[in-house]
Amino acid sequence: MTDHSHPSQSDILVLVGTRKGVFIFSSNVDRKSWEMSGPHWAGSDTFHAVYDERGDGRLWVVRNDPVFGSEVHWSDDLGETWQSSQIGPHVVSDPSVELNSLWHVTPGRADEPDVVYLGAEPATLFKSEDAGETWNEVEGITLHPTRDRWMPGFGGMCLHSIVLDPNSKDRMTVGVSAAGVFGTEDGGATWSPLNRGVRADFMPEPFPEVGQCPHKMLAHPAKPDRLYQQNHCGVFRSDNGGSEWLDISSDLPSRFGLPLALHPHDSDTAYVLPEDKVVGDQLGGGIRFVTDAKFRIFRTRNAGQDWEPLTNGLPQENAYLHAMRDGMATDTLDPCGVYVGTSTGQLFFSRDEGDSWDLLTDYLPPINSVETVVIV
Repeated sequence: MTDHSHPSQSDILVLVGTRKGVFIFSSNVDRKSWEMSGPHWAGSDTFHAVYDERGDGRLWVVRNDPVFGSEVHWSDDLGETWQSSQIGPHVVSDPSVELNSLWHVTPGRADEPDVVYLGAEPATLFKSEDAGETWNEVEGITLHPTRDRWMPGFGGMCLHSIVLDPNSKDRMTVGVSAAGVFGTEDGGATWSPLNRGVRADFMPEPFPEVGQCPHKMLAHPAKPDRLYQQNHCGVFRSDNGGSEWLDISSDLPSRFGLPLALHPHDSDTAYVLPEDKVVGDQLGGGIRFVTDAKFRIFRTRNAGQDWEPLTNGLPQENAYLHAMRDGMATDTLDPCGVYVGTSTGQLFFSRDEGDSWDLLTDYLPPINSVETVVIV
């Protein structure tokens, strides 16, 4: 692989956030050979890197540095130069809440070009209306009346999933570990728990109002009321924007897992990576490698009624591998590609919707996040 900072037309980019910086992999649409640039922000624990397709395109990065702290950066030339927020995210509504780390950045809707959202730990949400120059706290999350019942998961009490309704600027949904899913209908002023039907096996009440531990939540881009979540206690689907959830875990070898990915064109197709957790139902720590030490991506083509293991090209013995919650993604090509990164630095990918797999690269630092974009 060689340095590659300026993708030509019709390139696909795979953005990989790691504990030691960001790596960018690029290929033509055949996805048969890849070039690499990076690491950008070498040495920094990069929780998330994502490409903003609005305007001329922008790369967003959130990093957590042991010396310089947590910062938001962006690049308009794929990492050759960088800019940073003039005023970084900070909590004003509750002086007792001090940010520990930045987790996830989500570009705003297509018709709000300067809006960007940011999730952080402990469980806070920020919004920028000036393309990242400054950030304002969404106080309805920080001051939520149920917050005294929220608790940290193994990765802290993080707000890690941000789902925007493309048809309404007032509607969005977020996932917090371990508090649950929350939705707003008024642009963030108020938030309602959206956890009906979601298990919390580690709680005295197995179906509480709040306290669930979603690991990753996504909405299908063509069907925004269809949500999927990989939870600490199973995989769930909602067909009504989170008002009710259906347990779709029955065919999986483990209810536990972290990452989740959706087929870009088919709202019935989703991908998960089941892992074993612990003996018993305690919330944190534990085994956290793939069930039976077999690296199997599971795919459903019927919205969770059935799941099939995808194994062709993936290690099926002595594979003590683990993936983080943002560690899986799909691209928008046809057939779509599927990508999953591990905490030991392997990046696997499929060109045919998961039917067969290859190793895109090895020996990366531990992978925190994987995102893709097709630039046409």
